[in-house]
Amino acid sequence: MRVTLPHKLGREEVRRRMHAHGHEIGSYFPPGMATVETDWPNEDQMDLLITAAGQRIDGRIEVYDEQVIIDMDLPAILGFLRGTLERAVRRHGGKLLEKG
Repeated sequence: MRVTLPHKLGREEVRRRMHAHGHEIGSYFPPGMATVETDWPNEDQMDLLITAAGQRIDGRIEVYDEQVIIDMDLPAILGFLRGTLERAVRRHGGKLLEKG
């Protein structure tokens, strides 16, 4: 699943906001439903490991000058949730970028 979020913040500002608020991603799930681990292998990519409903979801957030790309490798068993998850990622990803 791939979601692209356009922005006009510039790469440096998006990096700053993601570093400042990336730890909040886990709070976008209902309490107790998921765990989220994050890692920054380089300054423009945050890797995600989400465990939800007993399933592992690997993902990454890549920062570009005018967009942020969120990729998540959904297991086949969660494929039916793709549309719901895409909408949630757009909504919450946008909120994450709006935080100063």
